[in-house]
Amino acid sequence: MSTSRRLAAGGLIDRSKPIGFSFDGRSYGGYAGDTLASALLANDTMLVGRSFKYHRPRGIFSAGPEEPNALVTLRSGARAEPNTKATTVELFDGLNASSQNCWPSPNFDLRAVHQLAGPLLNAGFYYKTFMWPAAFWEKFYEPAIRRSAGLGALSGLDDPDTYEKSHAFCDLLVIGAGPAGLAAALAAGRAGARVILAEEDFVLGGRLLSDTAQIDGVSAASWAALAEAELNTLPNVRILTRTAVFGAYDGEYGAIERVSDHLPVPPPFAPRQRLWKIVAKQCVLATGASERPLVFPGNDRPGVMLASALRTYANRFGVTPGQRIAIFTTSDDGWRSAFDLQAAGAEIAVMVDARTDVAPDVRKLAGTAPQFLGAHVSDTSGYRRLTDITLTDSTDKTRSVAVDTLGVSGGWSPSIGIATHLGGKGSWSEEKSAFLCNDLPPGMQLAGAAAAQWTLADALQHGALAGAKAASHVGLGLQAQKPILASDEAASGNTPVWLFKGSRRKAFVDLQNDVTATDVALAAQEGFRSVEQLKRYTTLGMATDQGKTSNVNGLAILAGEIRQTIAETGATRARPPHVPVAIGAFAGLHSGKHFKPTRLTASHASSAAANATFVEAGQWMRAQWFNTPGETDWLQSVTREVKAVRSGVGICDVSTLGKIALRGPDVGAFLDRVYINTFSTLPVGKVRYGVMLREDGFVMDDGTTARLSADHYVMTTTTVNAGKVMQHLEYCHQVLWPELDVQIVSVTEQWAQVAVAGPKSRDLLQALLGDAFDVSNETIPYMACAEFHVGTVPLRLFRVSFSGELAYEIAAPAGYGEALFNALMQAGKAFDVTPYGTEALSVMRIEKGHVAGSELNGQTVARDLGLGRMMSVKKDYIGRTMAGREALIDPDRPTLVGLRPVDRSQRLRNGALLFARDVTPAPDNNVGFITSTAFSPGNNHWIGLGLLARGPERHGEIIRAWDPVRSGDYELEVVDPVFIDAEGARLRA
Repeated sequence: MSTSRRLAAGGLIDRSKPIGFSFDGRSYGGYAGDTLASALLANDTMLVGRSFKYHRPRGIFSAGPEEPNALVTLRSGARAEPNTKATTVELFDGLNASSQNCWPSPNFDLRAVHQLAGPLLNAGFYYKTFMWPAAFWEKFYEPAIRRSAGLGALSGLDDPDTYEKSHAFCDLLVIGAGPAGLAAALAAGRAGARVILAEEDFVLGGRLLSDTAQIDGVSAASWAALAEAELNTLPNVRILTRTAVFGAYDGEYGAIERVSDHLPVPPPFAPRQRLWKIVAKQCVLATGASERPLVFPGNDRPGVMLASALRTYANRFGVTPGQRIAIFTTSDDGWRSAFDLQAAGAEIAVMVDARTDVAPDVRKLAGTAPQFLGAHVSDTSGYRRLTDITLTDSTDKTRSVAVDTLGVSGGWSPSIGIATHLGGKGSWSEEKSAFLCNDLPPGMQLAGAAAAQWTLADALQHGALAGAKAASHVGLGLQAQKPILASDEAASGNTPVWLFKGSRRKAFVDLQNDVTATDVALAAQEGFRSVEQLKRYTTLGMATDQGKTSNVNGLAILAGEIRQTIAETGATRARPPHVPVAIGAFAGLHSGKHFKPTRLTASHASSAAANATFVEAGQWMRAQWFNTPGETDWLQSVTREVKAVRSGVGICDVSTLGKIALRGPDVGAFLDRVYINTFSTLPVGKVRYGVMLREDGFVMDDGTTARLSADHYVMTTTTVNAGKVMQHLEYCHQVLWPELDVQIVSVTEQWAQVAVAGPKSRDLLQALLGDAFDVSNETIPYMACAEFHVGTVPLRLFRVSFSGELAYEIAAPAGYGEALFNALMQAGKAFDVTPYGTEALSVMRIEKGHVAGSELNGQTVARDLGLGRMMSVKKDYIGRTMAGREALIDPDRPTLVGLRPVDRSQRLRNGALLFARDVTPAPDNNVGFITSTAFSPGNNHWIGLGLLARGPERHGEIIRAWDPVRSGDYELEVVDPVFIDAEGARLRA
């Protein structure tokens, strides 16, 4: 196992637990407690990928979630996860990772040829190029751009893992388990508050794991372990490691827990990730701060890293990323990194500080390393790895220093993104040289470095006070806090310099998206001076790191270009999610059939045994048609079924229709307000057809409502709109008219229902029911209903017809649905009963001129469908006023008509456009379209329904149907939409 950069001792890794992993097909070794990044650095692997636009070599840059460079693809096959930050990946045995955005490898990437086109690929190049010739856009430019765009690649396979959702409620949510977060959780937990402590890392501690300070007489890392142990003893405290809070919303927070991401495969029945919705009365945001890089020519080479990251790799992981390290800083913190690196045994080749005045106590931290004040790095050399730097001293003299690693430190930026998710913005503080947030979400406090409390002692004290205040706000009183004693640490002095001049090499601001200082200047020159415009024009801060290391530098450079202060220039607004969240986590278990489970009707098994072909109808599987021996075409089956119903009797399972029970003395008044026609006058034992409008006056749904008793009604809806109508009724009752005494419940799944249709339907039902119920026309006439029992089984019978024939719908409790269907089939043998499916049902409803989903498309009003006379003028109802708008009562609106082909052999197609007979098809000439078509056995040719301008006035007119997609162009005769039994004698027989 090669560990050429691993220190012989030290760090918080467990050297007794070696781990094997692979990167780009090569095997490596690490230890428990490593991240993928630390293990790669320990194996002297710095180069991990290529940049987005120029395909320049990119190395590991940071040690945390702010990483812009080290994006890798984890695992392979269906579990492949692209764009994962190597700095946050917990190393596990068997981990398989690969570089991305390079081909064939990071060491030799053919797409690096893009660098030759660098002058053409500046800010906004995609708005200025690819304009000519125009025909090249679809044939060449767009395909080439799409092939080059993106970083990692999705597998394209179904995700084999599961995701969960969970809810949590607490008095205090602490986001971040660094010194301030731990102190806040301890203070609130000791006071008795219900606390949730969420930490993105797999261990608690934050900066305490990276520093060598002392707290209460023990090392910072040991203090963090002791704090965690105490929190684990408090029953009112929950610790969520591997959990990143990604957003603040109204009254709640979103978090993603990586439950099994540290394992090759999730254990059985365990999710890969869990999405948390956390409702917290109070919140302490203790997310710390991110170190800012420095912008200078050649600052993107592998080996250029954040100085604090070098310190983290040495102290936490026992790794020194290089042999000869230079530090370039504008802050005291860079000197602390030099001190820790030297203590770990690393060689500091040179110490460069842009400031001319650095306190002697700070300068001592660099030991005997050469020091240059008032100097800066003006160039770098090396391709796949940094080999030397050029520094310019205070007298403008340049010298070259051989180094393989350069740590940069430009100060710190508080991580306040989550604090701005509800509309707040950061405000610039000259004193802190950082954006702070004062406009916080309700109940939120900032603590520690997130509030620019830079020293360890200040962070601990600030966090403890925030936790105590949060406990007080939830009624537990403000309790005195035991002082937490931290080793002395001087305040972090910082004099930011936003851009260093030097060679003509590119000085990068956004390392992932290849945005340079020149790009920012060009954006300002071209008028994109708003920070939001700058972001979108240059893509600054739009990468997976969301600008954590680039935004402040970019905004400061923009301010200099437009001669404004940073405060006047402002900051972009952060939006959730704060960290990347898999779409699968948002879906949770609600994916595939778990999202919309397949529902089977009670007759499904019997229909399958009868050779039914099934179709998805909403969430239901319904019999579409039934095949019999000798039938080779679906149309043969459907035609046979229609003829059987028209001449004899057929049965069809209609259980999927929405069924809603309404009870209470005010149901009649309630229905009057949701239907366009009157239902309060409906007698007991009767059924009435009704139409429901949306608030904008367009038709929402249609169906029947039966009155079973004085205060008991049953409404039916279309299959697809059952849920929508139920939601609408609940809204009307709970929000609009809560004073009405009405109870509403969906009973779709509680009752199975079978349509019995045809001239012999009464005979079949009477044979089935015997003396239990009289189904004569006198007892149950058209549009009547009744309840009765056969033995102990309650049944309901409705005299309604969707086919235009004498028909009934008989309902039984769902548990008896299969038995009911089978009993009808058995009793119907004497009448040659035929089961029929949805296609035959559709044919018969078109023959009868009944509207359905194709006509109820959300764009029609009742008048369009020939239902205008149903619209009551004696009462108010939802949609009445809006349905009377001028455009919706225009006589030129397309209205329902029937359509026959002039050539009776012509097949009609849904969607064909309608035009006057002698006009050229064009958008301005279009007068309607065909909505539904079917082959009508009763007419022996194809028929259709359509929406035609001034339709009722045009009966008998010959018009033109134009269907360019299917090469159709034929003539139609406009007729009445009712093709069968216009008088209604059959259904009233």
